[in-house]
Amino acid sequence: MGAIGWALKLLFPEKCPFCGRLLGEEEIGLCEKCLRELPYTGGKCKTNGAFFGSCVSPLFYEGAARKAVLRFKFSGKASYAACFGELLADCVRQNLPGSFDVITWVPLSPRRHRKRGYSQARLLAEAAAAELGVGNCVELLKKRRNTPAQSGIKGAAARRANVSGAFEASRSDALIGKRILLIDDVVTSGATLSECSRVLMTHGAETVVCATLCKARR
Repeated sequence: MGAIGWALKLLFPEKCPFCGRLLGEEEIGLCEKCLRELPYTGGKCKTNGAFFGSCVSPLFYEGAARKAVLRFKFSGKASYAACFGELLADCVRQNLPGSFDVITWVPLSPRRHRKRGYSQARLLAEAAAAELGVGNCVELLKKRRNTPAQSGIKGAAARRANVSGAFEASRSDALIGKRILLIDDVVTSGATLSECSRVLMTHGAETVVCATLCKARR
């Protein structure tokens, strides 16, 4: 690390995105305790759904992981994307090797994007793409209307209805014959990923696989 890097580290010390503890000199991205104790999905990392092959997630959406995701989404902690993207990329590398050509993300509605100031799924996708060495990370979907948050809707059928018709392809020319990796922050019922995958497949994608940082424990 150069002099500028050390100066920045002293002025803006890095903290673990999961517990908030200052990172030690040998700790990168997250602290050793969280590295050991996070709610990893392990052999239960895959979620199945309609229109996509499978979705892989490194963490369960609980405890420190859930709290970190909520800060990432609602408290302006966009800087968490680098650590989250590394965790996501490792999971993709282990479970979806050679299964995609292009990376994209689940978009926010314009209204929600203006309110939040950034798209957390886009930040995750770009960070994961950088870790995976994939240069083809592009916007392929747009959200055409604002919808109530899926987290506040009970039941799989109601969740599917909530997002039905909410997305559209933004670049149909970039989809034909492509194998897509679709990224989001959390998968619960899979309704949002299924609807986005349906749109991608309808506009010519060959296959869609998905990855999220966390998944709900069923």
